[in-house]
Amino acid sequence: MKKTAIIAIAVIVVVLVACVSWYVSTRNGLVVLDEGVSQQWSQVEVQYQRRLDLIPNLVETVKGYAEHESSTYENVTRARAGLTDAYNAAREVPASAPADQQALDRFNNAQGELGRAFNIYVNAVREAYPDLKANTQFTDLQTQLEGTENRIATERGRYTEAVKEYNITVRRFPTSLVAGMSGFAVKPQFQAEAAAATAPKVSF
Repeated sequence: MKKTAIIAIAVIVVVLVACVSWYVSTRNGLVVLDEGVSQQWSQVEVQYQRRLDLIPNLVETVKGYAEHESSTYENVTRARAGLTDAYNAAREVPASAPADQQALDRFNNAQGELGRAFNIYVNAVREAYPDLKANTQFTDLQTQLEGTENRIATERGRYTEAVKEYNITVRRFPTSLVAGMSGFAVKPQFQAEAAAATAPKVSF
């Protein structure tokens, strides 16, 4: 009888150890995926911040070039005002990793509006100052902005893949049991706008 009891206890202990090991291993895997998503978001944020930093420089370059102009170009002035509003709105949206779809949508919409306002501004400048394309500083900023748009697209794609892998893991049984007990929830994903499919054009 004692031998049977010892065997039963040993089996229970082995099962418990196996369950605990599986739980710890699964939870650690979720932590790694969660950190991967956060890291990819920080890369997205870096590229959007790069664009925010470059746009004022581009605007100042245009203003400096246009100082010799005696007449005021209404379209450029109006476009710059719209760009400024969109720029300020994009800066006000928290750039930390979004906890839900609404937060991500607010961030995405603000950046989309900034991209559209920038496109309008550049087109207005192109019509008003056709010779600006010869300005070296402007050309350099133009190239940097084009590169930034490409980096944004790349990093958003990587973020999307990281979130996809994380969400699949969180929702897949039996990992979903550990996720639920440990507070790992499904993360929001970018919902691309139709207008956002085209990056702001900065070509002159």
